[in-house]
Amino acid sequence: MNLIVDVGNTYIKLAVFSELTLVEKIVVTEEDLIVKLNDIKSKYDVISHAIISSVNNFLESGLKFLKENYSVLVLDHNTKIPFKNLYSTPKTLGIDRIALVAASVNLYKDKNVLVIDAGTCVTFDFINDKNEYLGGAISPGIRMRYKALHNQTAKLPLLETEVPQFLIGDSTSNSIHSGVINGIVKEIDGVIQEYSEKYTDLTIILTGGDTYFLSKQLKSSIFANSNFLLEGLNFILYNNINE
Repeated sequence: MNLIVDVGNTYIKLAVFSELTLVEKIVVTEEDLIVKLNDIKSKYDVISHAIISSVNNFLESGLKFLKENYSVLVLDHNTKIPFKNLYSTPKTLGIDRIALVAASVNLYKDKNVLVIDAGTCVTFDFINDKNEYLGGAISPGIRMRYKALHNQTAKLPLLETEVPQFLIGDSTSNSIHSGVINGIVKEIDGVIQEYSEKYTDLTIILTGGDTYFLSKQLKSSIFANSNFLLEGLNFILYNNINE
């Protein structure tokens, strides 16, 4: 069994896999990390390997615990990956994007796949049916758009995310909701359409923190999978263990 540790800006995701099957997922704060790691060790004493992403933001005590109990792979740009990376600046490619592409290779082998990760930013990552990662795009996420309108102007309020009731906003708040949500939905649908016109048999994956919210708004046919990043990290670990 494998332990996956995905370190985010606010929370840490812990996931237990039995080979390629997700068994359990836990979201924790830094304060609860060691307690939860101990709980996992007690519950799954057969775990032998672990992988960590974003180790620069990881607690030293957490890293120490993992290295004392498991064979640990720290994901970086030197880690063996299951696809050909054609990104022109591979050392600047975020390891979260690497993991997402790895997940697509595992689940949709030899297919054209567009992975859309809707979180702090919206990232688009494309791998073709020749197992070649070509790159993609990075765009502001939903909350970043709301915050930018508030922070970069004198009077616009900071609003909570809300589905706009109308295309034409009849108040400042409604206009902001219309601009942010309709804007990001039209952007994603437009990107999907362009990829679909260029690549046949395109598979589209939507993942990230805003998966559920956006999946209800998009017109395009997509597969929503909130665990895609964790599955990709596990697939990278699985391949490195079994190489």
